[in-house]
Amino acid sequence: MNTYTQTYERRPNELWRRCRTMLFSFAVVIVTSLAATGWADSLYIITGTEDGAIILDQDREEKPDISSQLISLSNGSRGYDITLAEDTPVTIRHEGETRTLLSRRESVTTLLSRLRLTPGPLEMVGVNLSASGVELTVSSDIAYYEHVTEKVTRETIRVPNPNLPEGTEQVTDEGADGVRSSVYEVTWSNGQELSRQFVEQLDTTARDRVVEYGTAKPAPAPGSSSSGESGSSSAVVNSVSAIARKEENADGSGTLYLKDGTVLNYSGVRSMTATAYTAGHGGVGTRTASGTAVHVGTVAVDKSVIPLGTRMYIVADGGIVYGLAVAEDTGVRGNKVDLYYDTYNECIQFGRRGCTVYILV
Repeated sequence: MNTYTQTYERRPNELWRRCRTMLFSFAVVIVTSLAATGWADSLYIITGTEDGAIILDQDREEKPDISSQLISLSNGSRGYDITLAEDTPVTIRHEGETRTLLSRRESVTTLLSRLRLTPGPLEMVGVNLSASGVELTVSSDIAYYEHVTEKVTRETIRVPNPNLPEGTEQVTDEGADGVRSSVYEVTWSNGQELSRQFVEQLDTTARDRVVEYGTAKPAPAPGSSSSGESGSSSAVVNSVSAIARKEENADGSGTLYLKDGTVLNYSGVRSMTATAYTAGHGGVGTRTASGTAVHVGTVAVDKSVIPLGTRMYIVADGGIVYGLAVAEDTGVRGNKVDLYYDTYNECIQFGRRGCTVYILV
């Protein structure tokens, strides 16, 4: 075969290879563009604003007004996007990895594409605005604290009065409905709000209705003697008895020996503030954040302080032994625990007090 014929036959092959290369490059551009623009369909959760959390998705009709030097909003045919200001410190968290950089004047979509971050189809973008910059969390599960102002109905509290005869009661304050500023812990999963739990009340204009009930027993008849002995000031909530003695190790761990013979080993001790709570009051339901039913022994914690599932033995100030407990619920922040009681009256009696929490092993 001569050179002319060989050259003639190679041309279709070379032409096909060139076309195939061009088609591949074109396909990469299309896929990359679709991946970038697809983020406009994502659900954004903006926190750190004065008006609480702002949820952005393609179904939102009204563009919210955000006054921020860090971001601005834009919307188009594919939904909302967020534009970052020039040289804004940005921290990105995704699948356990953390990156920190200074932004260009670019959208969140462009930034994530520039970092070649590939999110899952059900992942959301959490945008937290703080004094130090912008934090972006790309995840299918996002939790945040939200400050809200809401109407609140007065509650009735019962207070013992030793000067009133037992079996009688009187209203000392009718109370009033009002407005309160509250903090909620909100959890989103796979693009849907999963739970919203009351954490704390910051201030309120409402007043509780106060009912005093009598505890004064009638005087014994002449010649009669009172039966029994005066009760101890301590109370045991769970069936586990009080501490008989304890042994402490140099590393903070130790062993508790209870009066009923139970032996408990602990890895550490925390001094915390405890508040009582019960279902049906303050927005508390009958299921915990762990999915279990509330019961005596259920404790609400800040899971960044005490992980869910932690076993504890708790003794509160005033000689109140709460006993064995498990961290099953959330809705508090910091060095605090909420202890579940069966009745609202028990919660009122307990109130808020210091406690010692033994972390069991």
